[in-house]
Amino acid sequence: MANILDQFRLDGQVAVVTGGGRGIGEGIALGMAEAGADIVVAARRTAEIEAVADKVRERGRRALAVTTDMMDIEQVQKLADATMEEFGKLTSWVSNAGGADDRVPRTLMDMPESQWDFQMNLNLRAVWTGAQAAGRIMKENGGGTIINISSGAGRKPSPFNGPYGVAKAGVNSLTQTLSAEMAQFGIRVNGISPGPIPTEVFMEFFNMTEEDIPSLGERLNIPLGRAGTPEDIAGAAVYLASTASSWMTGDTIEINGGL
Repeated sequence: MANILDQFRLDGQVAVVTGGGRGIGEGIALGMAEAGADIVVAARRTAEIEAVADKVRERGRRALAVTTDMMDIEQVQKLADATMEEFGKLTSWVSNAGGADDRVPRTLMDMPESQWDFQMNLNLRAVWTGAQAAGRIMKENGGGTIINISSGAGRKPSPFNGPYGVAKAGVNSLTQTLSAEMAQFGIRVNGISPGPIPTEVFMEFFNMTEEDIPSLGERLNIPLGRAGTPEDIAGAAVYLASTASSWMTGDTIEINGGL
């Protein structure tokens, strides 16, 4: 039997990380690279994903940056195709792209239809289209892992950010259904639900500055006393992509400092 630490290695894997140009996505991309995977970084901002791809190469792994709007199903399919063309395999797909459009807090009573549609398309529909594109390839190539990034907003009230919470609740359900449907093909589908992590989107939405971060744990009553970091999420992604989690599918891991 393999050494327990060896089971966490991702050598020989090729992982796509959407929303990989910054924040949690960047943390996951670099963490998976350090565990041995080659990485395809996808997002809309070309300069950012190129910078992350360079960091992956600095860690000794191969990398490809693919500018992608995850709300466009044709671009999602092209991302999967580009991965196969460059690396000849696709073993892990991390759906991390998400967020809000104009990042203005609103109640559901005041929510314009355009903002509702944007968040459903980015935070939920893109997870489905990503799983569909990746799943078709994995089905023909012996299986793989799909990791959907959810949020604590999906399991409790989310005032002034309702569509995001609704979409993330949908991601949790989607993860369960996909796992049941794809298990026969050797595809495992799991999720990660991060708690408060002061990414760019988070800080803009809550009108925070860098000076606010050290006190965030106290302000939000986080039992472990601090806000999260992208690296806190990267370890879970490595676990879910590795053989260490080979008997796990359909679950979403909560990483939130005890909230």
